[in-house]
Amino acid sequence: MSTLSATVNAAPATLPFLRRAAVLGAGTMGSRIAAHLANAGLAVVLLDIVPANTEGKARSGIASGAVAALLKAKPAAFYEPGNARRVTAGNLEDDLKLLRECDWIIEAVSEDLAIKQVLLETIAPYVRPDAVITTNTSGLPVASIAAKMTPEFRRRWFGTHFFNPPRYMRLLEVIPTAESDAVAVAATADFADRRLGKSIVYARDTPNFIANRIGVFAMLTAVRRMQEQGLTIEDVDALTGSVIGWPRTGTFRLADMVGIDVLAHVAKNFAHSNEADAAAVKLPAFIETMLERKWLGDKAGQGFYKKTGRDSAEKDGSSATDTKKNRLALDYQTLEYRAAARPKFPSVEMAKNADALSERLKLLLSGDVHKDRAAAFLWPLLTGIWNYAADCLPEIADSAAAIDRAMRTGFNWEMGPFEMWDAVGVRASCDRMKAAGEPLSAQAETLLTAGGGSWYQDTRDGRLVFDPAQRAYRPVEEAAGIATAASFRRANGVVRTNPGCSLIDMGEGVALLELHSKKNAIGGDIVSMVTQTLSAGGRYVREFRGFVISGDASDFSVGANLMQLLLAIQEGDWEEVDFAVRGFQGMTAAIKFCPRPVVAAPFGMCLGGGTEICLHAAKRQPHAELYMGLVETGVGLVPGGGGTKEMLLRAIDAAAEASGVSPADMPAKFARSAELQDALRQRFETIAMAKVSTSAAEARGLDLLTDADTITPNRGRLLIEARSEAVHMAEGGYAAPAARMVPVAGEAVLPTLKLGVHLMRQAEYISDHDVKVATQVARILCGGSLTAGSMVSEQYLLDLEREAFLSLCGERRTQERIAYTLQTGKPLRN
Repeated sequence: MSTLSATVNAAPATLPFLRRAAVLGAGTMGSRIAAHLANAGLAVVLLDIVPANTEGKARSGIASGAVAALLKAKPAAFYEPGNARRVTAGNLEDDLKLLRECDWIIEAVSEDLAIKQVLLETIAPYVRPDAVITTNTSGLPVASIAAKMTPEFRRRWFGTHFFNPPRYMRLLEVIPTAESDAVAVAATADFADRRLGKSIVYARDTPNFIANRIGVFAMLTAVRRMQEQGLTIEDVDALTGSVIGWPRTGTFRLADMVGIDVLAHVAKNFAHSNEADAAAVKLPAFIETMLERKWLGDKAGQGFYKKTGRDSAEKDGSSATDTKKNRLALDYQTLEYRAAARPKFPSVEMAKNADALSERLKLLLSGDVHKDRAAAFLWPLLTGIWNYAADCLPEIADSAAAIDRAMRTGFNWEMGPFEMWDAVGVRASCDRMKAAGEPLSAQAETLLTAGGGSWYQDTRDGRLVFDPAQRAYRPVEEAAGIATAASFRRANGVVRTNPGCSLIDMGEGVALLELHSKKNAIGGDIVSMVTQTLSAGGRYVREFRGFVISGDASDFSVGANLMQLLLAIQEGDWEEVDFAVRGFQGMTAAIKFCPRPVVAAPFGMCLGGGTEICLHAAKRQPHAELYMGLVETGVGLVPGGGGTKEMLLRAIDAAAEASGVSPADMPAKFARSAELQDALRQRFETIAMAKVSTSAAEARGLDLLTDADTITPNRGRLLIEARSEAVHMAEGGYAAPAARMVPVAGEAVLPTLKLGVHLMRQAEYISDHDVKVATQVARILCGGSLTAGSMVSEQYLLDLEREAFLSLCGERRTQERIAYTLQTGKPLRN
């Protein structure tokens, strides 16, 4: 084990005293860190300087203004707006005494060494002896910032580098110094892992740490290659986006979003590294000019790109027909803006047909660099990055795995540099580099001479990574409780599988139903696998004591497979559509009535049918970042897999609790109660307006999750925590629910809901087709045109859903909506 890992793993990873925190510096980064600490349940003090020439309450105006801005931030900084109440705004003159109550203090002021040092000297008298103090510096030497402080202060001092925006970017680089207390470092990292949802990467106290070191090198290498090959800014963004597993923004759009001044600051930190590094990331003259002109990107209104309306475009003499909202692109040779173009690279278009990144990379890099412009750019770019990352070992991190994790979670790369290298073949690519007389990292040479053919090896016991210092493979270090479906596959194998879903043994008597169709769209493969696996009396409910539905993709599920549905509609195969809806309803019924507990663990986008799967599970274990909703009305349909039915059942339960009236004992009175009317109205709005949560916490407010559903902040812990929940329920004597008979509101509420729809149409908020769709939703929620208090079964409600779904499928406007969404990914209001 390396010195760094030994230091941070030497201590117990618990920090029970973290209740209050302080963030010093209310800029964009500092305020968003404060917001995310509040998301984790901490009380937070946010302090900044006192503005000049202010008195009274305005003395804390910078911090209070930052909190107000957080409530309007996009993407949202808080899981839910109420979390803002946990943040107290103050200033660095009047409110330092508040630091005495804080367990964790984070310095996040300007990236100026002198300013940071003065700040630490100022706060020192107010900091408790047991408080942890960390810096969010993006690249200054952590030890140097606290160099003037006492040994006791330095013992509780280290780096915690968040990435912006802190709520969404998973990476937290933890940078201990030689004097940092191992217990404090490990315990703080554990808190950030479990409560803040961070992927922890331990970095050495070197310039720019890990992610910025590799990421900015990659960005500026792309700039240099662009200039050498005469490509445009749009060309480079097309070549360095999702096609190679990097964010779809590409290099220059990302730089505009981050801020070109930030990019320049990180680049200049390389001056503290070796001469080769400093030369490699030297800012080109045109970027220096942009900095002088304050063309800093999105925050300045212009950078590598500039958005403009038709009028301003015409004044510039440029076209306003750019399909990217009249975006202009910078011509870096003339420093003038022109209409942005859409580059076309034949090999890139061909590579996009490959779903797997590994296959895309092989296709892209196999091209002739003398004939294929894409290959001519990407081959030297990527091999240069891979070699540089290898050369950085072990200066910046313990292992290749740490660098890969940092790039995946800090820069949103689908694969880290070493994983990309493995994907295209290390030995073959090294042979190609040698044959062309291109440089090759000494670390890669070590790998090859030691007999290795890849940086990673997957074994039944786990993943191994090559350590050049030891000339051997060693286990990839992961915190306990982190797991993926892939890791369970390697360890336990696959019980059964089809193209859309696999059943995997998770251990402890629990099986995982892993969704893995394209975008996890729910088609026949998933429906049949889930139904057969969970059906009572089947083989698998005898073999396992619980089940988890989840996966490794970026999203839980985008919903039902609309392409399959549209094809059946266009062919007029109504029996097939009816069969598919019945099958979907059968799947959700199998989930709900399975004799073993089924825990759904949703994450990312969980839309339509994905939400219906979750609604029927015995329990949900959601990831904190959850975009959940019954969105079927957006394509002119209603939730037809039992989703509307389940929302009605939840409305009945909520109204019964609020009114104290028993639905079974007094069905007529209950069906006419104000509490039921209010509960139905709320669920009606959720479905009819296709509301989607912006977090798991917000999904609770939409009644898509319950208070009993525990939220997991760290995506990597989701499967283990879902498995634990399944085990807990099984050991607690879980019994499946019985099908229900419930009273419906019928004509007592249906006219009211219809009136609301009519008024929305009169105000021109919705279209005629929206009226038709919303009316069907209202009809199902009210149980049809029955007398209030009529008792109906769950199957009756499912039949209403199916009838409405089939009816709407026959509507031309619904078919247009489905086709438009499949083509654009957006809803059509027709």
